[in-house]
Amino acid sequence: MFRNTYQSGFLSILYSVGSNPMSIWGRKVKNGHIKRVTDEDMRSLAIEIAGTNVATTYITSPPDLKGSLGVKLPYIVLTVKNLKKYFTFEVTILDDKDMRRRFRLSNYQSTTRVRPFSCMIPIGLNPGWNQIQLNLVDFTRRAYGTNYIETNRVQIHANCRLRRVYFADRLYTEDELPADFKLYSPHMAKQVGKT
Repeated sequence: MFRNTYQSGFLSILYSVGSNPMSIWGRKVKNGHIKRVTDEDMRSLAIEIAGTNVATTYITSPPDLKGSLGVKLPYIVLTVKNLKKYFTFEVTILDDKDMRRRFRLSNYQSTTRVRPFSCMIPIGLNPGWNQIQLNLVDFTRRAYGTNYIETNRVQIHANCRLRRVYFADRLYTEDELPADFKLYSPHMAKQVGKT
């Protein structure tokens, strides 16, 4: 999908405020919903993924199961709201042994488990909005002793709200980020600080 695209800085694959935020995403919904909502804290649009079972309601990019994102940037960042329910997401990468490895992060596991093709990692989310940053190069090296080549797929399951999902060439400080990539833009930070 992006393999033949010049990649540096930021590469956004979902922005909830955009005119067609789900254009490169497929969706599966069973006993839940995926819809764009206005988030009261953010005072902005967000994609809400909600379901009774995290496994049966999710979005996935690329939508074609045989496709690949082909993103070589080593950091993935998700701006996500904690809905105080079970939540999980997966990132499938290709390493230098030509193996596809899947990192699954969730808030309902307590220990890290590394298997030959998948690694389950617990995450803790603060109340409200969070910025989850993953160093895919480091994860791949520590879990498998191999080198990260590219990201093939991102799958985000219930239950959360999403503002943005993007890749970056490095971790940026809040001051270095463009306004619409920040967890809270300057006008939102003033509003949030008042509550």
